[in-house]
Formats: sequence, C-alpha cells, structure tokens
Amino acid sequence: MQDTLVVLAGRSLYYGGGWHHPRAGRYVETRNPGLNEPICAVAEADAADVDAVVAAARAGFKLWRKVVPLERGRILKAIAEIVRKNARELAALDAANCGNPIKEMVGDAAIAAAQLDFFGGLVTEMKGDTIPMGPDALNLTVRQPLGVVARILAFNHPFMFCAGKMAAPLAAGNAIIIKPPEQAPLSSLRLAELVEGLLPEGVFSVVPGGREAGAALASHPGVDKVAIIGSVGAGRAVMKAASDTIKPVLLELGGKNALIAFGDADPDKVADAMVAGMNFTWCGQSCGSTSRAFVHKDIYEQVLKRLPRKVARFVPGIPTDDATTMGAIISGVQHERIMGFITSAKDEGARLICGGATPSDPRLRKGFYIEPTIFADVAPTMRIARDEIFGPVLAVAPWADEAAMLEQVNSVEYGLTCSIWTNDLTRAHRTAMEVEAGFVWINEVSKHFLGAPFGGWKQSGIGREECLGELISFTQEKNIHISLTGGAPN
Repeated sequence: MQDTLVVLAGRSLYYGGGWHHPRAGRYVETRNPGLNEPICAVAEADAADVDAVVAAARAGFKLWRKVVPLERGRILKAIAEIVRKNARELAALDAANCGNPIKEMVGDAAIAAAQLDFFGGLVTEMKGDTIPMGPDALNLTVRQPLGVVARILAFNHPFMFCAGKMAAPLAAGNAIIIKPPEQAPLSSLRLAELVEGLLPEGVFSVVPGGREAGAALASHPGVDKVAIIGSVGAGRAVMKAASDTIKPVLLELGGKNALIAFGDADPDKVADAMVAGMNFTWCGQSCGSTSRAFVHKDIYEQVLKRLPRKVARFVPGIPTDDATTMGAIISGVQHERIMGFITSAKDEGARLICGGATPSDPRLRKGFYIEPTIFADVAPTMRIARDEIFGPVLAVAPWADEAAMLEQVNSVEYGLTCSIWTNDLTRAHRTAMEVEAGFVWINEVSKHFLGAPFGGWKQSGIGREECLGELISFTQEKNIHISLTGGAPN
C-alpha cells in the first residue's frame, strides 16, 4: 500500500489543466481509518481558490461545448478504459483512505467505468422537439449544456462517485468541478493525474476542501448547477446557498429505508435480503441501506434465528487486505456516534440479536471498527427506528396489521429506497405504490440498475441519477421559432 501512496504526486488543487497550491497555503492531514494513522497532507481550498477554479472552468467550458457529441463520448470511453486499467491502484487508495474493503473498491471502479461508457453512449440522445406551426413557420427546441457544474461527493464511495458522477455533465458538454470528500480525497486526485491531457484545460477540476469550499461552490455565480451526495443537513445547506443565484440543484441525500416482509415470504430468503440490504461490507455507510426491517409475525422468529449465521460472513478486518469482508467506520467521531445509537437501543429495550460491540481482534485496536449489529423488537419511538445511523445497525420490528405497518414505514422524513418481499404479485404492486420511496425493489434488495432512475422522495433528495434523465438534467432547453415568410408581411 505504501508504494501506491508514494507515487501519488497530486495532493494540491487541480484546475486549468495543472496543479496549484492553495492560495492560503493550507494543507490538512488525510487519514487511514482502518489504522487510525495519517497518510499524507492534502490541500484545503478556500473561497479564493474556488474563484480561480471557476474562472478556469468557465474558460474550459467555452472549448468543450464546441466539441461534437460523438467526440465527447469517445473521450469518456477512453477515460473508462483508464479507470479499468488502474482499478486496483484506485481501489487501494480508497481502501486506505475511506476504510471500505479493497475487494469491494475494485468493484466500485468497474461501476464507475460502466457509467462513463453509459453516458458516453447517450450523447446523441439529448434531443429536442418540433412543434407544428403550419406551413409558414418552424418551431423547434434544442438542448444545450448549462455551463459549469459542481459536484460535492460523499466519503462512502469516493472514486465511484468521482469518476461516475463526472460522466453525465461532461457528456452534456459542461465543465465539471469535483469536490471530493474531505475525509477521502486521494482517489479523486489520482484520477486527475491519470486523465491529464485527455480533456481541454479547465474542463475537469478536483478541488479538495471542507465546508468553506463546498459553500463557495454552491453559491458561486459562475457555477450553473450544483449536485451533492450527502446528509440531509448538507443538502439543505447547499440548496440555501444555491438559491442566491437561482441555480438548479441535484440532491442525493440520506435514507432510513424499509425492508417489508410479508407472511408468505421464504424466511431464509428474507434473512438473506435483510443482511444484504444493510451493506455490512462498507459498515452500513450507505444512504440506500434498508436499515429498518418490518417482518410479519408469522415468520418473524424464523427469520430472526437465521440472522446470526447469515451475518457471520461479515468480519471486520484491515481494509487493504483482500480477505477482508467488512471495513472500518470513516472516523472516530462517526464511530462514537454509532456506538451511541447502540447504547440507546439497549437502554430503550431493543433485543440484541448479534454484534453491538467493537471487535476483539488485536490487529484492529487502533482503527474504527464495529461488529455487524442487529436489534429485534424495535419500537417506532426508538432512536434506531427514526434516525439515519449511517452505520452497521439493523432495526427489526414485527407487524400484523398492514395499514399500521405502512404508516410506520412512511412516518420518517426520508424516502429513498424500499424492499418488499412476498409471493403475491398483487400485494407486491399494491405495497410498492403505497410506500413513499423513489426506488423500490420487489423480491430484490440493494442493487442498482444502470439506466434505471435512482433518487429519493421527501427529504431524501431532488432529481434522478444513473439514467437518461440525469444527462438531460445537465442541459437547458431553448425554443427557436423560424418564420418561413422571409420577414415579409402576409
């Protein structure tokens, strides 16, 4: 791992086709949460840096918008190949910097490459319309890029979000500014090194920093759209900042998602789904995790007794080890917060099925680890039933009355995902229509499908990603009316 880190030269700001020291000279330590050790120092941008980055991006946009769509698509596919060729190195950086297992991070690189290919192939689909006006006029619409797009990323999938989320804005002809997660910026900076020279100067920028940099991007008059993956609180802050310049936002925010199991479902498959839906591999640090399970009383105890065996394959370990099946929590602050939820669940009377502690492995004593944790008999008033934990804690509750259960499912402020398990097609479809969530699985869980719109209802977000709609959202529509009378009076 050390060899990978040594070759990472770019720890400053990348914009205008080159590397720049932050104007205030601030560099901050980025750490390895699996070992709780520093890796290196990375630049921290401030508002003055953002001004320079945006100016470079606006200059780059003027060049990039004139590149024909098929050529933009070719370049995106070339970046996808670079990602595939360097997947192992990029995964190693993420494993060390964000704490997710390296094997899983290799998969993240493959997903990012697929998104680059996908949007690179959609460049000719940004189509307009014609509106009939009779024989003497032609009325049509065209789609043009917005200009400069800023994307603020979360720490749970740093590289996948960087490479995957640059694809749609670039395909649409925009310049893109990436603000990587302040906890895990290294893989984004490495990507800037790898693709240097492929895009016109200024078209792709990577600006590491904290809240000041994010706020400056969101409010900057030279940024035409801002997108964020993060908490509800962060989304609100971005939306408020963006309102100063009336710029559109794309918000992919938190979730307190439900898995609903009906009495006719197979208890073994339900138990598998509950474990898979929690994304224990990356410690439940996923906005889409189904962290609330509502299991019908007829199969409740059968499901519960299967869970310890199902979850046993997730064992916390050093993230850069290929054998590791469950990684580390991102930071000490988040670790303490999650342990607080576990304590409150015990105090409020939830039944601990498994986990609930830090692992005893002496190799892990310095890092931030928590065992996969499952509580049963969770009441709707308990903290673990209401608040997004963003950690490896699953709350399970029995139910008998369908209407009351659905009321509980929809009672939270979030509405991102939901998983429904039943063999009754009518019941499945009825329930899917009733739940207040933007992305619903039936007899499936956790998976994304490239081309299918992903996004939330309520305070889980605004907009959709991973689909044609995401590409279109980075364009603006223009209507053009042409008189065919040559300006002569009728």
